[in-house]
Amino acid sequence: MTGTAIVIGVGGARGTGASSCRRFAREGLHVFAAARSLERLETLAEEIRAAGGQCTAVQTDATDSAQIDSLFDRAETAGPVELVLYNAARQGIRPLAELSDNDFESIWRITCFGGFATARAVAQRMAPAGRGTLLFTGATASLRSRPPFLGFASAKHALRALAHGAARELGPQGVHVAHVIIDGAIDGDMIRGLVPDLVDRMGEDGALDPDAIADAYWMLHTQSRSAWTLELDLRPYKESF
Repeated sequence: MTGTAIVIGVGGARGTGASSCRRFAREGLHVFAAARSLERLETLAEEIRAAGGQCTAVQTDATDSAQIDSLFDRAETAGPVELVLYNAARQGIRPLAELSDNDFESIWRITCFGGFATARAVAQRMAPAGRGTLLFTGATASLRSRPPFLGFASAKHALRALAHGAARELGPQGVHVAHVIIDGAIDGDMIRGLVPDLVDRMGEDGALDPDAIADAYWMLHTQSRSAWTLELDLRPYKESF
């Protein structure tokens, strides 16, 4: 039976989530792509299947733990879950004075609570088997909090703490947990939609290539357990830090 991968938080056709789905499928895993927009997921799944891979689109609200559990149930019907990526996030770019209670809680629920629900599912389902990988997508905001990203940074800080704690608990049980800090702009649909000329102004390789991020994720999954990475920083060669 083919192993499966779950990718939660698949955005545009060009982005970290979609690139990870393609990469994992090329390696022979049956990918379960999850996000709130089913139409966009179906387009990606059809593309992957046309290329010879296996991909199932599953409409999922990451803030609903019951839907996370249902996603794992569905993936397990196709094979053992080998690899899970939590990539969902909401930035909520607002000054502190304009950040409402609902905004702050929504940012936290998508960016952090969904990660917790995912990690719990991994602990309940993958840890007993003594194998597998759980990856979390972090950001510059995982380490530094700057306006107008206070809500996002607080949630990303919390997600990082969750990842570190989960690694210490699940690592000895055979599950590799890693947190990846994406320090820089990603050359994907989101940033090109918000600031169309930004990537071009950054110059060649000035923004992170989502395919390269996916390559790094696969590398983490294939690491020997004698030398696991807990945290990895990825940034363009010209990014200041």
